[in-house]
Amino acid sequence: MAKKAHKPTVVEKKLVGVADVVITAAEKRKDPTLTIPVRALSNVTFNERKGLIEMGKRKQARSFFNMAMAKKFMQTVLVADALAELQRANLTTSLREIYYRTKHTIKNSHENTLDTQDESDPIIEDLEVSLAALREELHVRAENAGSIVGPVVFVDDGDRVDCTRLGKGGYSVPSIVEPEYLQIARCTADFVLLVEKGTQWNRLSEDKFWRRYNCVLLTGNGQPPRGVRRLARRLHEEKSLPVYVLVDNDPWGYYIYSVIKQGSINLAFESQRMAIPKAKFIGLSSADPEAYGLPRNVGIKLNEKDTARAKELLNYNWFQKKPWQEEIKRMLSSGLKYELDALANKDFQYLTKRYLPRKLKEKDWLD
Repeated sequence: MAKKAHKPTVVEKKLVGVADVVITAAEKRKDPTLTIPVRALSNVTFNERKGLIEMGKRKQARSFFNMAMAKKFMQTVLVADALAELQRANLTTSLREIYYRTKHTIKNSHENTLDTQDESDPIIEDLEVSLAALREELHVRAENAGSIVGPVVFVDDGDRVDCTRLGKGGYSVPSIVEPEYLQIARCTADFVLLVEKGTQWNRLSEDKFWRRYNCVLLTGNGQPPRGVRRLARRLHEEKSLPVYVLVDNDPWGYYIYSVIKQGSINLAFESQRMAIPKAKFIGLSSADPEAYGLPRNVGIKLNEKDTARAKELLNYNWFQKKPWQEEIKRMLSSGLKYELDALANKDFQYLTKRYLPRKLKEKDWLD
């Protein structure tokens, strides 16, 4: 039987297009040049109607005959070739393996194509935005860095995963959660609670908060990785679940919330598929220490970096709503930040038995 011919995917064709740029330029005896969208605050806008951060139109040229750009140009073509190889083989791989796959010493020199992974990772991001193809579509995965528990059933590579039957450790969220890899077979939850810190997620899971309040508990153990954000978006979009975000009361917690809600500055092009504009901030807010009787001695003094970051957030377009201006200024005025862990000063189960139940009952959240 004749072997079935390989049919290139749309993404593979885009990657091959990177090589075509070089070939076409060489045939015309011209300088091969790639155009890369600028990934910076100066090239993003906030679409108030959509509630999303969107990438602007500014681009930068990356030329082979420019001595300052030649190495990065070469690295871009090498990484694109490795990603095309993945597409042809229908395999996924890690960021780390892409680095090793593309690293070698250039013939007759002591120069390496790549010295550290810090060089290859940004190039993958450049290709994502240039080709309008998410890293997950390029078949590149990161380490699993999230957990989920609650009334939801997935089908993962043919295996049925019931997240109510995996103990308090829950299910480890894959880094690629697109429908072709992970199907949501059933979900009867009323909402998603996306928790910044793994320690607090553990408390909520151990206390079976998800069972008493019929919710999905999700965490990314800090700044949520893309798989966690994308899964939250899918649950919100496909199952119509509200998403509530629980983070520390500090500038970094505010920023984590904003990335979940509006998208990130660095990868603004991904906002359409990652961001959740209707997500709500359920705490910890700067009014909570007084409202819940937390003593000042469990607060942490804001340092110079905290203060500078908070002032930056005040100027972001997506934090211009009056309640958010008041929230950030209240924290600055107090001179203190509070970790979610500080709620244990009241009781080890205060988060699950008092704090969140009251928040949900009073609908006490910020939009």
